[in-house]
Amino acid sequence: MDTQLKFKVNHWLKNDPDPRTKQELQGLIDANDETELAQRFSGRLRFGTAGLRGIVGAGPMRMNRLVVQQTSAGLGLYLKHQTRDVETRGVVIGYDGRHDSKQFAHDTAAVLTAMGIKVYLTSKVAATPLVAFGVTHFGAAAGVVVTASHNPPQYNGYKVYWGNGAQIIPPHDSGIAACIDRAATQPIVMQELEKAIADSRLVMLEDDFYQAYRQGVKTAEVLQNHTRPDLVSLSYTAMHGVGAEMAEAVLKDAGVTQVYSVATQREPDGDFPTVKFPNPEEKGAMDRVIAEAKKHNAVLACANDPDADRFAVAVRKGESKVEPGKGEYLMLTGDQVGVLLGHYLLTHAAKNQRLTCTTIVSSSLLSKVAASFNATCRTTLTGFKWLTNVGMTEQTDDNRFLFAYEEALGYTVGSMVWDKDGLSALVAFAQLTAELMNKGQTIWDRLDEIYREHGFHLNAQVSIALKPETPNIGAYLRDNPPSSIAGKKVLAIDDISSGVRQFEDGRTESIALPASDVLIYQLEGGARVIVRPSGTEPKIKCYYELVETMTPTDSLESVQARTQEVMSRFISAHQLSLPN
Repeated sequence: MDTQLKFKVNHWLKNDPDPRTKQELQGLIDANDETELAQRFSGRLRFGTAGLRGIVGAGPMRMNRLVVQQTSAGLGLYLKHQTRDVETRGVVIGYDGRHDSKQFAHDTAAVLTAMGIKVYLTSKVAATPLVAFGVTHFGAAAGVVVTASHNPPQYNGYKVYWGNGAQIIPPHDSGIAACIDRAATQPIVMQELEKAIADSRLVMLEDDFYQAYRQGVKTAEVLQNHTRPDLVSLSYTAMHGVGAEMAEAVLKDAGVTQVYSVATQREPDGDFPTVKFPNPEEKGAMDRVIAEAKKHNAVLACANDPDADRFAVAVRKGESKVEPGKGEYLMLTGDQVGVLLGHYLLTHAAKNQRLTCTTIVSSSLLSKVAASFNATCRTTLTGFKWLTNVGMTEQTDDNRFLFAYEEALGYTVGSMVWDKDGLSALVAFAQLTAELMNKGQTIWDRLDEIYREHGFHLNAQVSIALKPETPNIGAYLRDNPPSSIAGKKVLAIDDISSGVRQFEDGRTESIALPASDVLIYQLEGGARVIVRPSGTEPKIKCYYELVETMTPTDSLESVQARTQEVMSRFISAHQLSLPN
């Protein structure tokens, strides 16, 4: 082992407070596994706008107690620079049900209280939206939630909220990262939690805090449609996460009493034993909740991901004039749920609450639905941090924020929580379903209405691996702008890196989005292609959208099948046009 690596490893070993990761590191040293050690000490786990997320293990490139303590010291340092009254305003800390989450949360509290900063710490596991809620509820300076959301069991993470209750955006991410680097060179000072409580520097958040969130959902302005909730039956899974208790409570408050939880997935379990991957989008993850729905002939099969910030739903087919095949359950896409919720909320919204937001890679359908209601739809970069920060900045007394969504199953309903919230989204979707059932309609009927008015929108995404020797794909596409893609004429190209939209006739206009390496091609017929080159490996991510007119003889199934066929050809033709 070279001298520099040996010094780094021994220094880490001396400071690591966790016997398990110390033993793991010692094992790598004893096995002389220089390759693995070099990888573990090649840098630090990068702190970005989503905070930290990584595999739990020893060393600075993994999630562990020392990394969490150093990160907390860096966060505390940055907050002291940025927020004059951080000591009294404090920081809210919560954690999910993963094996190390409670310890990481307690370490965070011990570091921050030692720095003289007040901490509000959840007394038990908490859904991520509760922490975001807690920041504005207490008027705190920041929030931290220890969670790896829907990542595999070996992961954990550290997510940071700013004092506005939304996820951090630049320049806070790089500012915190710089302070972490500084803190990592200093000894970490920690305060015993019992002493912090005695000094009134640590407040344990007991049941009254959880009930405050529950009451907030119950009284939310946008969740007051109580049309026949008794008609709705649904199965529910927390996917071995932390959502079940609160999900059942907020549904009960809304009058939805036919709720059947999947018992084998109800309690938090960091091993996630019954799912290969605890993400509702993954194949097979919804199998048990759909089986539970079939058992009770429920209308909906609903899921939250393990930290309950995402919401997924499969809907029973049949009993509909447009969707035959009674008894089967079909999963809705994130875009379909987003458009359904947006349409529903705009139908009932107050005249001064008409601001919606979605992301550049989500369906363009919400913006068309919003326009039909004379409402506003803002399009942001990908990520909920952008959706809520833009929603907060753009809202006025005459145009209050109503709803935002991204296609990866993230929704926020109203402004109680400035992050995605799978619990309030669950209530809103149940209320939409109840209203439709009261009129003898289904979710499929509503989708059919929306598609007939605005066109059937189909979205797909594909990661394309390029040969290592392929030239810089972003530079190539900018130097060789296509006039058509897959036989469809290019009407405009948005280059988000330069903030310029160029039309086919040469006209240009500016785009009000933060710079990002993204190209958007607007094509004839409402089609769209978005290309995001990877900055770290030879691949690109492509997002496709096609819009088909529904004919009077079309059913949802027939237009879906037809558009899917067109989409397959469209994607193939686009991929063939790229350099490789």
